[in-house]
Amino acid sequence: MAKAGTWSDSSADATGTAAHFRIRQTGDTNGATGSTDERIEGTVTATGGGGDLTLDNTSIASAQTVTINTFSLSL
Repeated sequence: MAKAGTWSDSSADATGTAAHFRIRQTGDTNGATGSTDERIEGTVTATGGGGDLTLDNTSIASAQTVTINTFSLSL
């Protein structure tokens, strides 16, 4: 399965280096600590790096536009 359309955020919330992604159930208030809700996780790399999700730039600055170039999921 691959993404369709454009996936982007016009203003990143924080600064850091993207290394993984997590898709979790809407309303999961426990987040990364203590949550038992089902989720999907995968690797993030720059375009051409072979990650499950690729960005044009994995170094993200606050307020920067972030665009997901590719995303694939195999079951």
